[in-house]
Amino acid sequence: MWLWLAFSVSLVIQVYFYLIIFKKYAYFTGFTRQGPSDLEIGSEPAVSIVICAKNEAEHLEQNLESIINQNYSNFEIILVDDASDDDTLLIFNSFKKKYSASSQRVHVLSIPKEDSQGKKKALSLGIQQALNDLILLTDADCRPSSRNWIKMMIDSFDPEKQLILGYGPYKKQNGSFLNKMIRYETLLTAIQYFSYALYGKPYMGVGRNLAYKKHLFEANKGFESHLNVKSGDDDLFVNQVGTATNTSICDHPDSFMYSAPKGSLKTWIRQKRRHVSTSGHYQSSLQLMLGAFYLSQIGFYVFGTILLVWGSFPLLTGFMIIARFSFYYLILSKSAQKLEEKDLIRFAPLYEISVIFIQLYIFIANQISPPRHW
Repeated sequence: MWLWLAFSVSLVIQVYFYLIIFKKYAYFTGFTRQGPSDLEIGSEPAVSIVICAKNEAEHLEQNLESIINQNYSNFEIILVDDASDDDTLLIFNSFKKKYSASSQRVHVLSIPKEDSQGKKKALSLGIQQALNDLILLTDADCRPSSRNWIKMMIDSFDPEKQLILGYGPYKKQNGSFLNKMIRYETLLTAIQYFSYALYGKPYMGVGRNLAYKKHLFEANKGFESHLNVKSGDDDLFVNQVGTATNTSICDHPDSFMYSAPKGSLKTWIRQKRRHVSTSGHYQSSLQLMLGAFYLSQIGFYVFGTILLVWGSFPLLTGFMIIARFSFYYLILSKSAQKLEEKDLIRFAPLYEISVIFIQLYIFIANQISPPRHW
């Protein structure tokens, strides 16, 4: 009897999240407001793009050109090198020299090794030097999906909205199960944080595609409340300052910021361990909701499998499993189509199961040895 109870509770929780919360994004049709693309040429709001890097020479050479060649007339680029051991600073300075005559200001900041305190310190320095109130963030290993990235992200601001959550997908690699699993996890995470924001409870964003107003950052003393946490420059900040009224999302395909996925399971898990380590600092209510969703995923698969194979009512169990997958595919399909991840739909349950148990391993590993790098 307890198996039926556990399975039923897991199923009800899954129904709640998919048909109440995640439905918010799946059926979201976008905001309507005047943006830079509607304004007269030359009247675009000024933007400061901040990029921090630590040993990212390889990626910078590929991606910096795509930032400065945006179809936007009024922005500056602030490049912060955090005590790199490779040619990151050399590439930054070379890039600045190349565009010294450009209308777009390029400013380079360098943090010596003895003063390096992690990404939050580097970002804070870059934001402090920004001349403009609109701050747009991305990472050194990222490349925008189009020349309209700045336009689309800035279009989401209005006098009320001060924090914009964007999408940061990973590049597709044909024939790679690891690539699809990584992209599935990224897709589900985006569905979650977009949906929670639309639900009025923004809790995270991704630093590779995030925008906010400088005065919001300064009014909340930046990252001061969680400086002791190595990571969290994106999700902990959103968790700290995001509200139902000041947060918006941007999911236009032209606003996507692509990055290369990790090439091995080991390096991806290492990256995810750092990301997951911040969740323990979320607001208690959000920790409860996120934990309930994850545990209900495990419960659905584990208890559902046991009941289907050894239970007394396999037909009823099968019907309940089919019902769950029906609304799962409905919400996932609508969201994946909007985020241009349609190739993940067919074998989504396989990716879901893989991610669930990898996340369980990550949780256990973090309890034993918390990550200490950024």
